[in-house]
Amino acid sequence: MLGAAPTLRTAAIGCRLQPTLLTPCTYSTTTSPSPLRSKESSTTSRRRVPIAKRNVAFKSTPSIVRYASSIPSPPPTTSSPEPQAVSSEKLDWNTFFKLRKTRRLLQLGSSIGTSIGGFTLGVQVLTRSDMDAVVSQIPLDPFITLGLITFACGGIGWLAGPIVGTSVFNWRNRKFRSQMDEKEKEFYRRIKLYRVDPSASSMANPVPDYYGEKISSVAGYRQWLKDQRAFNKKRTTYIKY
Repeated sequence: MLGAAPTLRTAAIGCRLQPTLLTPCTYSTTTSPSPLRSKESSTTSRRRVPIAKRNVAFKSTPSIVRYASSIPSPPPTTSSPEPQAVSSEKLDWNTFFKLRKTRRLLQLGSSIGTSIGGFTLGVQVLTRSDMDAVVSQIPLDPFITLGLITFACGGIGWLAGPIVGTSVFNWRNRKFRSQMDEKEKEFYRRIKLYRVDPSASSMANPVPDYYGEKISSVAGYRQWLKDQRAFNKKRTTYIKY
């Protein structure tokens, strides 16, 4: 029995009775973990945090600027201004003839006023100044000489009247000034084209308004054309007979 191999039961009993198996297992705590354990713990405790994307603006290099400058930039889009209402009136022929008549009346009125003013100014100058040296040089009666000088001052005022009247008319109707000039040129071109030859006039067949000064409307212009045709008809009739 003593030399026989131990059975499985006796081996198990022997293992139970070993003193090393019965001693409690103690662990020593250290202040700092080992390098290997810290590496493992750091890897296990790391978390992935999503990073927000940011718009990063890169500064353009000189080469990029030179390349961009070679490309023609599109023209800037500008907002078209709103059409403004233009307060310019179109001048018709009837209005042109009315304004022409008004200008003639202004010229006549200003001529009367300036002639009276010139006459009065001449009288004032002659009565307040010594005119003996001037009167003695003219071989006429002194009263006639003074009267001629006075009337000469009135005549100068009469000639200056249309200039004043035209200036006042242009200032009052300055919005029609350019259109008046165009209408004047067209009107006188028609007058020059359709008027008769004055060399064939006579006492029985006078020239009907050679310069068209009496025309004051479109109807008057048509009547003027009829008068020109009638003059030519009479001239050919008298020449025939």
